[in-house]
Amino acid sequence: MTKMIELTALKKKGKGRTFFSRQELRQLLDVYSRRVASGEWRDYAIDDYGNVAVFSVFRHSFDAPLFAVAKSGNGKDCEYSVFDGRHRIKRGRSMPDVLKVFDKPLRLVSVR
Repeated sequence: MTKMIELTALKKKGKGRTFFSRQELRQLLDVYSRRVASGEWRDYAIDDYGNVAVFSVFRHSFDAPLFAVAKSGNGKDCEYSVFDGRHRIKRGRSMPDVLKVFDKPLRLVSVR
């Protein structure tokens, strides 16, 4: 059975959504490409959770994400966060500030 959807209803739903801008994606993919070239990362995903956009990076396609960069809010009231699993390791008001986390070499520390 066919379901009819009014396009005006979809437009109203999408107003509160958050997306990465072209410049933000360029910055994310710049960091990603450097880490791919060094052999650390192999895959990425971009997710949309309504008012939060998330860029996740993976070592292997079927693993949990190593890191995730999240953007929450719209316009000038955006906040960016970098997560290592469920732990927030950096938070800031601009994308370059939070991406500085990836400038220094990262290493995995065993927690036992």
